[in-house]
Amino acid sequence: MGCGKTHWGRKLAPALDLPFIDLDQKIEEHAGKPINAIFHEEGEEHFRQIEKEILHLLTESHEHFVMATGGGTPCFYKNIDYMKEKGLTVWINCSLDCLYQRLLNDKEHRPLVRDLGEDQLRAYIHRKHGDRKIYYRQAHILLEQDDLQLETLMERIQQGE
Repeated sequence: MGCGKTHWGRKLAPALDLPFIDLDQKIEEHAGKPINAIFHEEGEEHFRQIEKEILHLLTESHEHFVMATGGGTPCFYKNIDYMKEKGLTVWINCSLDCLYQRLLNDKEHRPLVRDLGEDQLRAYIHRKHGDRKIYYRQAHILLEQDDLQLETLMERIQQGE
């Protein structure tokens, strides 16, 4: 959350002349309700099942595309293996301080962190990063910069690193 997956996906897709898919948006369309409502009403496990199904459905029904997934997507049901098998994966690994500033400035639009105090937000970011980096590190491309540029992203993808 906050690293720029959707932001960069929306910029990258037209630059590569490919469609952009926001997995969270597709899940909400499929379920007919916001992700937060799915979590609240049916639990995370149910959400993760839907997420996996929609990920597979979209991947199988589109040949070439740019997709922004949720931050937890690679961490469940061996999704990281599936994603790597089906395409080129990118981890935008901005610093924890950068994530903190972005989330602090955008808390009102992020229900999962909206009610957290500054110290709680910092702890949340550290915990999520610590739990998930084992999956994220498996991405084909690792971008470790807070000031990512489209040209850098394009170069790395074209190199297929």
